[in-house]
Amino acid sequence: MPVITISRQRGSFGSEVAQALAQKLGYELITGETIVPTFLSEATPHERHMLTESAKFYTTPSYTGEPFIDLAARRLKEHVKKHPAVVVGFGSQAIFAGDKDALHVRIYAPKPVRIARIKKQYRVSEEQAKQILALADRKQQKFYTTLFGLELSDASRYDLMLNTASLSVDECVAAIIALKEQRELRQKIEQETQQEKGGVCNVTDLPIMKNQAEAEFARLLDMYHIDWIYEPKTFPVEWDAGGHVISAFSPDFYLPKFDTYIELTTMNQKYVTAKNKKVKRLKELYPGINIKLVYKKDFKSLVERFGLNASER
Repeated sequence: MPVITISRQRGSFGSEVAQALAQKLGYELITGETIVPTFLSEATPHERHMLTESAKFYTTPSYTGEPFIDLAARRLKEHVKKHPAVVVGFGSQAIFAGDKDALHVRIYAPKPVRIARIKKQYRVSEEQAKQILALADRKQQKFYTTLFGLELSDASRYDLMLNTASLSVDECVAAIIALKEQRELRQKIEQETQQEKGGVCNVTDLPIMKNQAEAEFARLLDMYHIDWIYEPKTFPVEWDAGGHVISAFSPDFYLPKFDTYIELTTMNQKYVTAKNKKVKRLKELYPGINIKLVYKKDFKSLVERFGLNASER
């Protein structure tokens, strides 16, 4: 069954997006607050209290002998197999990482916007709002670091990142549903293609590439039986003063086996310099990302070696 995970910052309207999304799709809404009573119901009152207060307590053995976090994750996965759900928080993007039916979304907003929302919601001063926000951010990050070794801002963990400073709740819901429907259509095409071929379908047969160079590089990867995905993610790399994305970067290929993105640079040198700067910026903003540049000379060497015919981009 499909599952949509929602990671959200405090004051980003992430919970509101998740609730509206679940209602729109008719999915079950599962939140971090409902995990313990639903999937760890056998826990004693003391254990429930500790699970609420301490992320580290999730690593202690439960009544089954396995750590509480493993037990909760296992039961959550089993439940979602039968019930499509929107899962908010609780490291769900890590728990369902690699699940082909999972869509991972990050809801965020610039800090000044979140402070203003918290100030209005709780009717507190700006200084108090800053303290509430700082405490919530620290507690959330500690939970993810302790249990999953996960950096919440790591964009590689998400299929879609939405800034609610410029998008309404309804617009976020519409964007998520659009991506969900697009993915379902792609999976349907893959299944039909596999049936027609009577064998394994390479999803990379499907994309329409921007130029011949990319198509030839894909053929090289196929020759070596290297799985790849074409332009799977777009990474924001520059924002304006209002927090709106004004520049983004979509690497050409992703190689799942090597957890590496590939960007082809078969252009003239004056354009390569600009691309190098963008890649450098990407690495600074997303240190967990592995990305390699394939330069013109390297690409030509491969093309000549295997007798392919590529054109410059």
